[in-house]
Amino acid sequence: MVRAVAISKSYGDLRVLKGINLEVKEKEIITIVGPSGAGKTTLLQILGTLDNPDTGSVIYNGRDVTSLSPKQISRFRNSSIGFVFQFHQLLPEFSALENVCIPAFIAGKGKQEAEERAKELLGYLKLTDRLEHKPSELSGGEQQRVAVARALVNNPSVILADEPSGNLDSDNKRELHRLFFDLRDKFGQTIIIVTHDRELAGMSDRIIEIKDGVIVND
Repeated sequence: MVRAVAISKSYGDLRVLKGINLEVKEKEIITIVGPSGAGKTTLLQILGTLDNPDTGSVIYNGRDVTSLSPKQISRFRNSSIGFVFQFHQLLPEFSALENVCIPAFIAGKGKQEAEERAKELLGYLKLTDRLEHKPSELSGGEQQRVAVARALVNNPSVILADEPSGNLDSDNKRELHRLFFDLRDKFGQTIIIVTHDRELAGMSDRIIEIKDGVIVND
């Protein structure tokens, strides 16, 4: 499903990634672990086409997305990748339903189609009674579930999550961890998670450990 080939990335004199090679199978859940500054988030951003590698390629189902134009990459990202971040990144002025609909609107879907899909996902995530609530009116766990629904609204083949449970209490953290596996079983996504949480890492199909910009354990 996803393949990174000889990915390197530097910022000035700082070499962050040093020739990363990684393959992720369809419907696999992998976690990327390692100390702060190891290059985990940089790798996730490159896999998610949010940043470009200095050298190397990112390949989705045989398609080299690093060779696409900026417009093609934006379209690919919107349709094929869902993102879940530590701090939700929900827009405060919009309701839960509206936040989930935004990627669908960007993809050119009509209001009725987008809202039906958003309501279906929010219902699955037990948020039916929170559709019109704004982020400030939701708990941290509810906000993160809204963010998960937003990531799923265009039915992407891959979900990328950066420290998704890092801002949650223990109960909400465990609930979110279980949710990723439920989502894989229901929707069939491939899921790549950067985390410091050893409990979550231990639940995954595979743990990738990065240190000083290279994979030291797989």
